[in-house]
Formats: sequence, C-alpha cells, structure tokens
Amino acid sequence: MKKQTKNTASNVHVVDFTKQRNKKTKKTETTETFESLSNKLESQINEIEKDLKYSIEELENDVNNLYKKNSKQNLNKEFKKEFSEFSKVLENRIKKTIATLNDQAKSKTNKEELKFIKNLTSQLVNILSFDFYNNVVSKFDKESLEKQEVDEFGMDASLIQKVKPVFDFLYYKYWRVETTGINNIPNEGRSLLVGNHSGTVPYDGSMLACAIANEHPVRKDARFLVEDFVFHMPILGSFINRTGGIRACQENAERLLSSDHLVIVFPEGVKGIGKYYNQRYKLQRFGRGGFIKLCIKTKSPLIPVGIVGAEEIHPIIFNSNILAKSIGVPYLPITPTFPFLGLLGVLPLPTKWSIHFGKPLSFDKHTKSSLDDELMIHKLSEKVREDIQDILVDLLKKRKSVWMG
Repeated sequence: MKKQTKNTASNVHVVDFTKQRNKKTKKTETTETFESLSNKLESQINEIEKDLKYSIEELENDVNNLYKKNSKQNLNKEFKKEFSEFSKVLENRIKKTIATLNDQAKSKTNKEELKFIKNLTSQLVNILSFDFYNNVVSKFDKESLEKQEVDEFGMDASLIQKVKPVFDFLYYKYWRVETTGINNIPNEGRSLLVGNHSGTVPYDGSMLACAIANEHPVRKDARFLVEDFVFHMPILGSFINRTGGIRACQENAERLLSSDHLVIVFPEGVKGIGKYYNQRYKLQRFGRGGFIKLCIKTKSPLIPVGIVGAEEIHPIIFNSNILAKSIGVPYLPITPTFPFLGLLGVLPLPTKWSIHFGKPLSFDKHTKSSLDDELMIHKLSEKVREDIQDILVDLLKKRKSVWMG
C-alpha cells in the first residue's frame, strides 16, 4: 500500500517534479563543472610544480654564476649576448614545463565550462583598463594633490568614492564575497581585526574593508596595515595609501586605535602572501606577538577573521628570490599564469570568497606590566592563531567548490 501511494503521488505531480528535477540537474551539473575545473587546476599545478621549480632553480644558478664570473668586468657585448641566451633558455624551459597544461586545456576542456570564468575575467580587464589607470595616476600630480583633502595618513576620501565601483565589482561580482559574523564588530569604539594573509597582492585587506563598509550598518572606518615593500612599488604604493592602506608599524596602529578606528592586521606578514599553493590555509607563525601587545597597550578588543578564497587567486608554485631582488620585492611569485601569460597573468582568478568575523576577545585583565612577559604574549598569540585556523577549517568544510563556494 505504501509503495502504491508513493507512485500515485509521483504520477499526479509528474510535470512539476520533472521541472524541479531539471533545475536540480542543471544546478548539480554547474557545481560539478566548476568542482571539476578546481580539481583539474590543483592536479595540474601539482604536476608541473616539481619540474618548474627545478628549471628555475637551475637557471638562477646559471645566472648567478654568470654574474659572479663577469662582476669585475664591464657589461660588454659578449656578456650581454651570453645573458640574452640565458633569457631564451628561461623562456624555453618555462614553455616546456607548461606544455602539458596547455595541451590538456586545448584537448579536454569544454569551452562552455570556462565561459563563466572568462566572462568575469573580461569584465575585470575592462575595468582595470589603461583609461582607468590613467585617470587614477593623473590624481597623483602635485597640483591636484594640493587641492585634495587627505587625512593624516594620506587617505583621499574623494578618490575612494571614485574607485569604489571597482572595489564593489570585485566584492559583489568577481569574488562574490559572502560575509558572516558582521555583528561581532561593535557599532562604536576601537577594535583590532586579525586575519589570515594571502593573495600575493593585498586584496584581502581591501576586501575586508569593503565587507565592513558594505555589510555593517554603522562602521565605515576600517583601515588596513600593509607590508613596507608595497609602498616602494610605483603607482601601487601610492594608490593603496590614497585608498586607506597604511604602512604596517606599531606606531601607526596605536594612533589609529587611539582614534577609535577599526584596524586590520595580518600577523603572518610577507610569509602569508608568499605561501605555496600546497600550503594554503595553513597559518604561518605570527611573528613575536606585536598585535597582542597592541591590544593590551590600547585596551582594544581583538576580532579574529578567517578568509577563504583569497589563497587560490594566485596559486604560487615557486618563489624566485634572486629575480625579486632586482625589482626590490621580497620574492617574485611564479604561478600557472604569471609570467607565462605576461600582464594578463597578473589578473587574479575569480574564486568564490567567504569571510567570517569571529567573536571579540578581550585583554582588559592584562596590565601594561605584562607586556614584558614574552611567554604569556606568545601563548596569547598562539591562541588567536588557533582561533583563526578553526574559522578557516569551518569555512573550508562548508565549501564545495573553489569557484562557486
């Protein structure tokens, strides 16, 4: 009887059930498509990582030996010719190591499967066009800077309003950020937000600031601290400074917190943004606990933050230290798209982001005299690191696809 009733119900609603099944099937196919792409990307990265790392290390040794050999001589034509030949060797080696990746992309990947990613990427290319940068750079000339009102740290509110559509596109459309726990941020007063760092370029700081500005009912005053080397880079350093980024140091953080700002810090520092793809979401050491001392000193609550999605936008498979020194950065990341695709390879991948703000931690019971207790500071720092790692684990458990969340 029970089986009969079930079949009858199915027959009565056969039309609606079919439509619903088709919708579920399409949704399932979409999820499986992007999950498949994610798995392919990860397996392909793992395959080429070893060969690529060996090739670049070998070339760097060749270049280093060549430099030592000719360091006491002038760069004559013979040396320049020899160095040029090594450049060609680099290009050939790189092409050889990614040949498998390109062949698989041409032969196995359905063009329709990449439509979603290509569409988002093309939109980002249009937004970050030459005209956009030309307009931004034009605001940095002396005459215009004299007319602009900036705060004591150099933030230009008018510039932020002009580029806000770009950040909103990244937040809502490109990375489709899903933010939870926003109510853990107080409506007023100072707070130190501590998160995991990643992405090669400090997109995570700007997206955290966007999350607070877009999702919080009151707060719009989040400022993020940025590694020192970023400010030595042309255009990018000035742009980040004008849009709210501040050089990372204890003094700047104290001044901001004393003015009741929300301050975003990343204790992993350069180690965080330079993590290899196979180390993603594994938090690096949190320095010497300077952020804990900051909270105790300024009586600021600490809010742990977990960010998932940012660690796949530039999957690093190798870091070049020798080549990095020539341009004044801590490392030069090698990814499946950079430098192989030129400037196009600089574009971040359109992964799906999730951000969670944890419950505030109070350090009011600790006095300034405890600032000299390095063992206690280390224990508190490790406790915060564990809390953030737990948030990341929870977010990763809920995630089904790198691209669709």
